[in-house]
Amino acid sequence: MAAVFLAGCVSVRSTPGEGPREEAQAYLQAWAAGDFAALKRQVAQPPATLEEQHRRFQSELRILSSRFQLGRVELQDEGAVASFRAVHLLQGLGEWEVASTLRFVRHQGRWWVRWSPAVLHPEAREGSRFSRLRTRPERADILDARGQPLTHVGDVITLGVEPRRIQNRAAVALALQEQVGLEPARFQKALTAPGVAPERFLPLIDVRPERYQQVRPVLAPVPGIFFRRKTARLTPAEGFAAHTLGRVGEVTAELLPRLGPTYQPGDLVGLSGLELAHEPQLAGVPSGEVRLQLPSGQARVLHRFEGTPGLPLQTTLLPEVQAAAEAALEGVLQPAALVAVDSRTGAILAVASRPLEQPLNRAFAGRYPPGSTFKTVTAEAVLATGVGVESRVVCPPSVVAGGRPFRNFEGESFGETRLRVAFAHSCNTTFVMLAAALKPGALEAAARRFGFDVPYQPGLPSPGASFPPPRDAVEQAAAAIGQGRVLATPLHMASVAAAAESGRWSAPFLVADGEKGPSATLAAGTRAPLRSLMRAVVTEGSGKAAASIEGMAGKTGTAEFGTGTPPATHAWFIGFHHGIGFSVLVEGGGVGGRVAVPIAARFASAL
Repeated sequence: MAAVFLAGCVSVRSTPGEGPREEAQAYLQAWAAGDFAALKRQVAQPPATLEEQHRRFQSELRILSSRFQLGRVELQDEGAVASFRAVHLLQGLGEWEVASTLRFVRHQGRWWVRWSPAVLHPEAREGSRFSRLRTRPERADILDARGQPLTHVGDVITLGVEPRRIQNRAAVALALQEQVGLEPARFQKALTAPGVAPERFLPLIDVRPERYQQVRPVLAPVPGIFFRRKTARLTPAEGFAAHTLGRVGEVTAELLPRLGPTYQPGDLVGLSGLELAHEPQLAGVPSGEVRLQLPSGQARVLHRFEGTPGLPLQTTLLPEVQAAAEAALEGVLQPAALVAVDSRTGAILAVASRPLEQPLNRAFAGRYPPGSTFKTVTAEAVLATGVGVESRVVCPPSVVAGGRPFRNFEGESFGETRLRVAFAHSCNTTFVMLAAALKPGALEAAARRFGFDVPYQPGLPSPGASFPPPRDAVEQAAAAIGQGRVLATPLHMASVAAAAESGRWSAPFLVADGEKGPSATLAAGTRAPLRSLMRAVVTEGSGKAAASIEGMAGKTGTAEFGTGTPPATHAWFIGFHHGIGFSVLVEGGGVGGRVAVPIAARFASAL
């Protein structure tokens, strides 16, 4: 092939005296650029409908772009024939390759295109019409760990507004916020988005029929609010693993270029969670045809696009564990997350993030100082040196490290005591001093054994956990109690709890047949004493709110953040119970033992 012309090339008009090859190049360049007026200027006795036929060819087939390769150019008596290959990109279907020819006639010392519809396709004739057919395969299900569907198609009610009928915008915003949790800022953004027509229904949020029956008496009388019924992809219950499974909706302008040429406006696609992350697998590839209707009425199929069905995505989620996580967070008003993993394998069994109305999946994407839950890691490093559960330690009310004072929560002091007691009551000063006595790099090595600074891909975007090497004594002390620059996701802290139970850290994973991540074994001889320390937290320490749960063990955390005086705190609890490691975070929730532990107890009691 002699030349390649890509869509977007600048049209170059040949000058008199150029040969048929140069004229063919100019014609194909103009076609690629969509400059049909330039095409017409190269045609001998152009049909009045030439430009229209080219445009109709583009629009009827929804051609996004065309590229061309010019082949052989043969002289024939008073004319010439140039063969070329066209590759048309059809929106929502993909590429269609056509081999055709340009015929030339020489007149008054110049070569002109002798145009006919066969330029578009060799089988086209005057009066022919092109058309296309596109069929999307049924979207495949997301499955639980046992292979049962977590998604299905059912009825929903779309709540929306007709902007011109709104009498009091503030009243509408308040009603939607109180009844269905729609944030006023989101409502305002939807109203002012480009293209909103005052006389048309503007969809805002979907609710299930049972929820609709509850809110309709309040919302229906509000001027401007309207309802529409439709079918949608649903999960077993409203809010069930909502952030993890994700949602399906009409493809956005921002997402369309990322998905590729087999998608087009109006397609229903995954917009978040697993639905988005595994969109190509779940959606499959559409099938289609390019058709030609001849003037005789005969229809021909010029090309077939072979589609492929969507394939189910099997997760590691267990519905009963997920339901327990959802129930445990019921009534929690602050942002929160609960994650459960299989202690032996790292398989993610449940993920719950609140509030449901916010898109942020705190369980996977939120990074927080782990606070005293990190003492699980520090304790492992200490136990690895030969210190025992009943070894003597001291727990003064405060201690100075690197010139900075570190204090216990609410000024607690246990004086000379046992490691078990200091861990159970989360004595900061004890662990600051124990960490200071470790060999250089020992705490960092322990953190890596628990997966800190270890990259892994759990099936949805998640930044994992970071433990920057302490630069001085102050940072070493802060890091030992999960403060300073130490950060972790609730997902990662669930894997820390799981490692404490099993003796081996495994990167958490959500997709059953996905590539498993890294793992690491805890220091020799630390598993049993670490489990004993974490059990003491529940039986005699800061986690006593869960003492009624047989066999439950864990570690509380009250993690300081921000610049307030006193600092605000996140409430944490990580633990394990009968082979399940879990973490609970309540963002800005206060004291871990008072806020997070009762949630963990509700979760464990429901298993």
